[in-house]
Amino acid sequence: MTDVLDLLPPGDRLARPDLAEQALEGLVRAEAYRATEAMHCRVAVADILSDDAGRIDQLLYGEIFDVLDRSNGRAWGRARRDGVVGWVVLDSLSSGAPLATYRVAAVDAALPLNALVIDVKAGLAEDALRPVGDFETDLVAVAARLLGRPHELGARSSISTDCSGLVQQALLACGLPGPRRSDAQAQLGHTVSASDARRGDIAVWLAPNGDHDWTGHSALVIDGERIIHATGGKGVVIEPLAEVEAQLIADGFAAAVFRRL
Repeated sequence: MTDVLDLLPPGDRLARPDLAEQALEGLVRAEAYRATEAMHCRVAVADILSDDAGRIDQLLYGEIFDVLDRSNGRAWGRARRDGVVGWVVLDSLSSGAPLATYRVAAVDAALPLNALVIDVKAGLAEDALRPVGDFETDLVAVAARLLGRPHELGARSSISTDCSGLVQQALLACGLPGPRRSDAQAQLGHTVSASDARRGDIAVWLAPNGDHDWTGHSALVIDGERIIHATGGKGVVIEPLAEVEAQLIADGFAAAVFRRL
C-alpha cells in the first residue's frame, strides 16, 4: 500500500525536526505544527535558497509561496506552483494569494514568461499577456524563443535558466504540469524509444548519485537528431542529440529516457 508521503519527495515536504506544516501532523514527527501563511512574489524574480543559502529554485511575479517560518528577514516555506521548499527574502513577498487572470506570454516583457498578473499591469504591453487558460501548444516553439538566454543553476525564468527550468517553463506556457527537477520530468507522460522520439518529447539523462541539488539533465526533442536545452557555458542552444548523449554518458549520466506527453 502506498504511503501518503511516498507521493511527495522528501525535499518538498514542509517539515523539519522542530516544525512542520499542520497538514503533516500525524504523518511526520516534529516538535510543533503550524498552519502556513499564503504570500505571493511581488518582484519579477526571487530566488529560493537552501539552508546553506544556495539557489535551488526561483519564484516568478505573482506565484504563491506558502510560508511556515520567518527568520533574519527571510521566509521559509514552499512554492505552490512547483513544490520546492526553501528560503525567500521577505521583502520580495506580499501577503495573500490573489487569483491571477493573466499570464505573461512574452519573453522580452518587463516581467518574465509565465509570471502571473491579476490585472493588466502598467508597463506591460497588452500583447505580452494572455488570459489564464489560453495556453500555447508547441513546447519546442516556446523554448526556442529563449535561445541565447544564459544558463544559471537554480534559475527557471526567461531571464536565465538551468536545463530543467527551460523544460518547466515550456510546460507551464502550454498549460501542462511543470515539475522542477529532471527526475520528476522523467516521470511525465509515457516512455517512447529513442528511435521513435519526435518534436516535443522530453529527454532526460538521470544524474549519477552524488552530493548535488540537481537530479539530471533535461531537454526537449526537436526531431530525431536535435534537441534544445540549457547547458553551462553555452546557455539555451540547439545541439545534436547524439553529441549531447555521448558527452553526458561519458560524464557518468544514464542513457537518455524519452517521455511523450
